[in-house]
Amino acid sequence: MNKQHTEYHKDGTVWARGEMENDTPEGYWEWFRKDGTKMRSGYFKAGKQVGEWTTYDRQGKVYKVTQSQE
Repeated sequence: MNKQHTEYHKDGTVWARGEMENDTPEGYWEWFRKDGTKMRSGYFKAGKQVGEWTTYDRQGKVYKVTQSQE
């Protein structure tokens, strides 16, 4: 069973959040800058990046989309 997981910057703002299964990233994850804007998002399967990963600029617009090498 997956459980929600959140990691924080030193100042207490959210750095990353997603689901963990047996201490391994699983499913959708997203990372944030200290100002709260989304920086990156994508999916994990058994701890490995899969599919498309999106990087966002500081205004929240898509900057780059990459394909995982899975």
